[in-house]
Amino acid sequence: MLKSHMNAKERVLVAHAQVPANSGHSLHKGTPREAFIREFLESHLPATVAIGTGEIIDSNSQPIAPRNQYDIVIYRRNYPKLDFGGGISGFLIESVIATIEVKSTLTKADMQQAIGAAVNAKALQPSFVTSFRTGHIPPKILNYVVAYDGPAAMSTVYNWIAEDHHRRGIVVPDLPLDASRNDTPAPSIDAAFVLGRGFIYFDNVPTGFSMSTRVSHPNQKWVIADSPDGNLLTLFLFIQTATQNVEGRWLNPLPYMASVSLPQVTIGTT
Repeated sequence: MLKSHMNAKERVLVAHAQVPANSGHSLHKGTPREAFIREFLESHLPATVAIGTGEIIDSNSQPIAPRNQYDIVIYRRNYPKLDFGGGISGFLIESVIATIEVKSTLTKADMQQAIGAAVNAKALQPSFVTSFRTGHIPPKILNYVVAYDGPAAMSTVYNWIAEDHHRRGIVVPDLPLDASRNDTPAPSIDAAFVLGRGFIYFDNVPTGFSMSTRVSHPNQKWVIADSPDGNLLTLFLFIQTATQNVEGRWLNPLPYMASVSLPQVTIGTT
């Protein structure tokens, strides 16, 4: 049932994406397509998370400093956020589970941009107080790319990623065969999906399509699939796994207050 439902939704998303294709401006093509993905997520993810658009900050972020804007930010509702107006928000890194960059047609330049944004997101430093945790907790923020069209083979996307990693000097870590594999973060993006075409993902996930091949291929780091369906299902399962955990964890606000000083503070003793 789940597979059938998700495959039907994938076909609907691809079909709906043809409507804004008649527009003469790229913004008028991309914005509705982002909305289609957002609507899918809002109607399928648990109520503990929310969907937004904007930038991500940590306690070291400075006003006016350049930051990436993320098309879709999946964040936990029980954390604060900054309202910049116009539907754009500033999300504390402690609240963010994943980002999604939505592309009409995935290109090499798009992947380069997405890799840079993912590297910046993963460099942010969360500040937590933790008492317990159970379930899979992603080791870093998850960064995904979802496109409505792209190259004929997902191996092309893999080559784009490898080339850009080499250009930036990014080293892809080895993945151990024990449970620590799931605690090894992707060096940049975690996965890319081309609806109706296929996907590629970094193989540190607790559930995926390569569980039986990891022992026979100990150097395996990426999983690449060319498939007309199952792509939205895979994205959904990855996000669902990342949100279905229980944490005794909350924001430590002190690092955010480190630069705050009040010139006239007195002390009462009675």
